[in-house]
Amino acid sequence: MTNDSIFTDIIPGAGHWSMNVSKGTVLRIKDLEGGANVSMLFYNPFNLLERYNAPDTLKGQHTFKLTSGHCLYSDMGRVFCSITRDDTGWVDSVCGVANKSKVATKWGERDYQTDRNQWKQNGYDALLVEVAKYGLGKRDLAANLNLFSCVKTDESGNLNFVPEHSQAGDCIELRFEMDTLVVLSTCPHPMNPAKEYPFKPVELALFEAQPMAEDDACLHSREENERAFENNRRFHGQASICQH
Repeated sequence: MTNDSIFTDIIPGAGHWSMNVSKGTVLRIKDLEGGANVSMLFYNPFNLLERYNAPDTLKGQHTFKLTSGHCLYSDMGRVFCSITRDDTGWVDSVCGVANKSKVATKWGERDYQTDRNQWKQNGYDALLVEVAKYGLGKRDLAANLNLFSCVKTDESGNLNFVPEHSQAGDCIELRFEMDTLVVLSTCPHPMNPAKEYPFKPVELALFEAQPMAEDDACLHSREENERAFENNRRFHGQASICQH
């Protein structure tokens, strides 16, 4: 990866963002203040019916948490992107996003007309607004990732949010293995116990990825990943044939 970014942006807390990210690109997401949460979904921009599949991602890699060395699968058995860096060591994969009612109950209700950028947006509506730009709706919101957040289970199987999991300056890098529509929200995690609504910004930067090495950790961490990358290879071969 080069040091020169192709694109940079800062997404404020309670914001949402989307972009078509090209194959061979790395998206670096930085927690600027600590305690950020980035709820993220992926779609194939050329076939929006193909999207991120959380169950296959976890089952195929025999894991509950996601971190460096893991791949994020589509529901067609392909790899949208690989996690090549995770300073936090744990990405929440199961807790989803909060809706308007949950946010209002926890932090009180505000609206944009009255409070402008200090209104208390919720992750569900934020993602819904963003996917609507591409003709998608409620039924297209699959189970999402929550970057910079960690939820662990206790001996009784209860889910527990880990406070202060992400520190200021922590980065997560995603290397994209196919062209991908990336959709994200910076609204707080649904289990965040903060007394005040946490407005936590993140910085986004796109870089050109280095060619994959033969001993790439994401490629070889599981046999299932190798098969998924082979599916990518076949998909891109078919796509190039169709373009000609």
